[in-house]
Amino acid sequence: MADNVDGDSLYRIKEGDYVVLKRGDIFKAVQIQPKKKVIFEKQWLFLDKAVGQLYSSTFEIVSGGILQPLKPKHTESSSDAKEAGTDNRNIVDDGKSQKLTRDDIETLKEKGMKGQEIIQQLIENSSTFKDKTEYAQDKYIKKKKKKYENTVTILKPSCRILAMMYHGREPGKICHLQYDTLAQMLTLANIHAGSKVLVFETCAGLVLGSVMERMGGYGSVIQMYPGGGPVRAGVESFGFPEHFHDMLHEFPICHVNALLAGTLDTTAKDPSAGRACLFKKNLKISPRLKKVKQEEKRKKLAAAAALLEGRNADGLVIASRFHPCPVLMGLLKFLSPSRPFVVYSQYKEALIECYTKLKEQGGTVNLRLTDTWLRHYQVLPNRTHPVLLMSGGGGYLLSGTTVAADRSKPAGSQRAEEPAAKRLKLTDTER
Repeated sequence: MADNVDGDSLYRIKEGDYVVLKRGDIFKAVQIQPKKKVIFEKQWLFLDKAVGQLYSSTFEIVSGGILQPLKPKHTESSSDAKEAGTDNRNIVDDGKSQKLTRDDIETLKEKGMKGQEIIQQLIENSSTFKDKTEYAQDKYIKKKKKKYENTVTILKPSCRILAMMYHGREPGKICHLQYDTLAQMLTLANIHAGSKVLVFETCAGLVLGSVMERMGGYGSVIQMYPGGGPVRAGVESFGFPEHFHDMLHEFPICHVNALLAGTLDTTAKDPSAGRACLFKKNLKISPRLKKVKQEEKRKKLAAAAALLEGRNADGLVIASRFHPCPVLMGLLKFLSPSRPFVVYSQYKEALIECYTKLKEQGGTVNLRLTDTWLRHYQVLPNRTHPVLLMSGGGGYLLSGTTVAADRSKPAGSQRAEEPAAKRLKLTDTER
């Protein structure tokens, strides 16, 4: 019985959890904190009442921003059994068909009427609703529900949900990476528990968090980051347990050449620390705290360097706004033979350059440059068709597998042997 309780607690919302609020196609990642006001879709609410409820539950926002669990409706509303016209040719959209004014609707809200009741009032006071076709009536009701029904669904964060959230709100932050492309990247890179994976990304931590989620807290993830420090805003939205962060390491991309050459000194002061502090002149940090932070950063650098020195990583994932060619050529040297790698870019020209360089250099096989494209469909009775408004493309992927180069032959013997010259045919006069 105790096992059932523990298993059920995994699917219940707890205080301090990171969750995703959903209304229609709009998502927002927040943390459950007591008495904290959350603004979602121009509406403020408190999430205290959601604690203890199951994930994927739908709540109604009542007065005061309090959440109330929405009871499932087993009976059809009166609007479902309605009269319908044959076509809409005689309907004129002149703005006079609705008898209720905006002030009347605000008065209904002040009286405490719920969203469904307001929608029913709008239907009853519309002079053209009964003349519309059944499809037009459903479209009208759906539009009014989106506007007047104060409901919100609380979801458990996952890489698919967070990818949809970022792509819908701020696609530029994740380099316009779609969730289907992200799924292909995890598959092509063979991300699994117990592996050692290198990740270089500038997608707000979404790709890094997806790799950690797939590995389940087992193995090692080394984040190669540009600039003064790693960006992990997306990783926090996953709400991983503490032991997930024990597998995460970080290494600055600017030290890769020194590590490959064997000249990296992990005990020396980080030269990038001074540049990072230029932006924090107004912050007063005690010398003791500053020394502790520098020591902690050196320990992290040494731990990540120790993992990279073996050059036995099991996978490489690159998704960045920078040109991927120099990054790919440098990080491929840390992979073991027969290990997969995948590179994402919005533009195929950058990946074509990587493809050509890898073909010339050798050491890789099964190179594939693919274009991903996802199309959404509306699936309804007698009106199934592709969604008209959607993204034109999902970016490009370059994938392949590393192989061990044959170092036994000298460089001159690796050239292809030229075929022997053909014998010339002699004429009778030359004999």
